[in-house]
Amino acid sequence: MAKMGRPTTNPRPHKISVRINDTCKDILDTYCKENNVTLTEAIERSIKKLN
Repeated sequence: MAKMGRPTTNPRPHKISVRINDTCKDILDTYCKENNVTLTEAIERSIKKLN
């Protein structure tokens, strides 16, 4: 039997790992703090802007 977690309307089955430099990390951290969003949300927003 599959383990049940919290139900979601936006499943995230894909995991991606990246390496970034200190400058990019600082930019990302600052954006997250200023906009009160998680790292995941900030990255999703950036990806959507590419479309």
